[in-house]
Amino acid sequence: MRRLLLARNVEVVEQIAWSRALLAFDFDGTLAPIVATRSAAAMRRSTFALFKRVCALYPTAIISGRSRRDVASRVRGAAVRYVVGNHGLEPGADSPETERALAEAREALGRLAATTQGLDLEDKRYSLALHYRRSRHRRAARAAVLAALAGLVTPMRVVPGKLVLNVVPASAPNKGDALLALRERERADVALYVGDDVTDEDVFRLDQPGRLLTVRVERSRTSAAAWFLRDQREMDVLLGHLISFRERAGR
Repeated sequence: MRRLLLARNVEVVEQIAWSRALLAFDFDGTLAPIVATRSAAAMRRSTFALFKRVCALYPTAIISGRSRRDVASRVRGAAVRYVVGNHGLEPGADSPETERALAEAREALGRLAATTQGLDLEDKRYSLALHYRRSRHRRAARAAVLAALAGLVTPMRVVPGKLVLNVVPASAPNKGDALLALRERERADVALYVGDDVTDEDVFRLDQPGRLLTVRVERSRTSAAAWFLRDQREMDVLLGHLISFRERAGR
């Protein structure tokens, strides 16, 4: 993993600007800083101004763990071409199998959340999220969630996040599937994807040499991303480069 914004590496961003490219981003921790209360998440004013300009210059997508409606409400005013919610499930996740799997998990995890201190169940219709940030016994809360899921009849996939366990049907598409579908839909030669968490590894792990540039916010020894930003504030620098290089390319 190499730092993208070093002077000797930033030409990689310039190559994107000269290409038929799709840009895709996670929201929390990527476009917006991580906050203690998830309902308060928002882009900084400077980031939003840059992001709006990027959306005018490139086909742009947000692929988030939040619901599609939630994300769309937080980027209103930016011409985002695609908003994909629930870790790649939404839109297009309606099926009897998905509904049955989620109904079973929703009932079991709802009971658990009601009796476990600091455990918060977020129901996003197509996926569930168990937040344990407020728990005094985080390890025990996490173990209880995993035990409840292990007892379900229908297997569920667990995607760990920052003090959250995301739960989706085992057969459901993921962020990597969503990105590849959007790149194909755009007939783009290359895609840039920026994320910050375990939920983004489904994109980072894709074997797409020359066709996918993967960037993680903050360096991680365990991530499959090829590049990293030092912190979330460097997102403004990256967006600025994407704008200036694209304008220079005259595209």
